[in-house]
Amino acid sequence: MRGVKVGKQSHIARGVMLDERNPELIEIGNGVAVTSGVMILCHQRDLTDYKPGMYAMHCPFKEGKVIIKDGAHLGIGCIIMPGVTIGEGAIIGAGSVVTHDIPPYSVAVGAPAKVIKCFDKQES
Repeated sequence: MRGVKVGKQSHIARGVMLDERNPELIEIGNGVAVTSGVMILCHQRDLTDYKPGMYAMHCPFKEGKVIIKDGAHLGIGCIIMPGVTIGEGAIIGAGSVVTHDIPPYSVAVGAPAKVIKCFDKQES
């Protein structure tokens, strides 16, 4: 896994794309499901100083750690962007693009992903 930290009893399916530039910035907790086609990115172009006449590929990269807490489930084909923490037990819907932190025991879907449901720990 080239430096990716993976907890016990986690499953990483075939066809998952882990950031090749900064794999050491990815932390996957215990009992996490990373399903087929998921992309976990730890770098992206910094467009802060981008303006007409520039080429985007000449902008520098910015990097951010991705943390996926215990028991989270990443649905098929979702994309996790740099600097995101996915909370314990959170569920990310198929095809979602996660651009910000997701709270524990919630369901997030869409592009960009939005929380549509939160589970109260007392419900269990």
